[in-house]
Formats: sequence, C-alpha cells, structure tokens
Amino acid sequence: MYDPRTAPRVVLSITGASGAIFGVAIADKLIALGIDVHLVVSAAGQRTLAHEIGTGAYGKLLLKVHKAYEGADIGAAIASGSFPVHGMIVAPCSMRTLAGIAAGLSDNLIIRAADVQLKERRKLVLLARETPLHLGHLRNMVAVTECGGIIMPPVPAFYQKPETIAHVVDHIASRAIDQLALPIRPLAQSWQGEQAAGSGCA
Repeated sequence: MYDPRTAPRVVLSITGASGAIFGVAIADKLIALGIDVHLVVSAAGQRTLAHEIGTGAYGKLLLKVHKAYEGADIGAAIASGSFPVHGMIVAPCSMRTLAGIAAGLSDNLIIRAADVQLKERRKLVLLARETPLHLGHLRNMVAVTECGGIIMPPVPAFYQKPETIAHVVDHIASRAIDQLALPIRPLAQSWQGEQAAGSGCA
C-alpha cells in the first residue's frame, strides 16, 4: 500500500461507449492500491453507468475517488501539464473521444486531460470500445499511437480460462493498470507457457 501523503495520481475517465464496468473495476483497483484517482465521467458515460450498472453507480463512484471533475471544466487542475499525474486511463473510450484525442480537439476536460498526457510524455491508455471498426476509427487509433498513446481494446484473455464475467473484467482492468507502469508489482496474471502433454520437462 502507498503512503497517502505520497500516493501517485491517476486520471480515470469513463465515456459513453459500452463497458462502463471496466472503468468502475479500474477505479476500485487503483483505490485499493492507495492511488489518488482523479475522475471525469462524460454525460454519455453517466448514462451508460446508469444503464449497465445501475442508477446509483455514478454517485457511488464519486464517493470513492479522491477527486471528481465536471466534463466541461477545462480549467480543472488535470487540464494543465504543471499538475503532476502518473498517467491516464479512459475506460471505456468511445470513438468520439478517440477522434477528439487524435485530432487534439481539447473541447472538454477528458480530451484536454488526455492531450496533456501526450504532450507531457506520460502514459495514456485508451480502452477503445467499438466493433466492427471502419477506416476512420483505425486511422484515429494510428494517430494516437504515433503521439505516444496506448490503444487497448478490452479483449478477453481466454487462455486464462475465465469462469465469470467478473474474471474477464478483473483481468482486463489489471492489464490496463499495468500499462501505466506504476511502481508496483504487476497486477495481471501472466502467461507461464504451456506444458506439452505428458512432458515432465520444465
């Protein structure tokens, strides 16, 4: 556990794509680690939280995090590169938000905070959630990657043989946090290799 006086800050955003559960799981894991979570949820993200998790989900999330911001508050602390944070995760990341980040259109706090991560050479992880993808989506993903961002579609790791949706969500949330390269032990269970049938060799 981190000392609260020296805990790293992580920006977490939830947008309107399906998969709000990933954002909640990431928030819970970061909070359990003692990391200060600075939260921004878009208006569409709030609707998705209510639809997919429950009407009180957003309110409960606000009570857990270190600080929450309104999506229109482009004067917030996280809108400036002078405010030190370890990195940012957008989970899930809608195609609208992806496009805004790719184009540098900082017209709301989520996109501005993401732009700050890129310009300050900090970690930016986008759990891009859409399928199938058209060429515009793919080009936006390339543009963000070229600027230093990490595109991480929330794809299940079936080699882990998950038994429940919760197992799938937990693994993806852990992988997303691991991408930030926080000064902690990796959270996600790693692949240890597959033993050949009947082999007693290591």
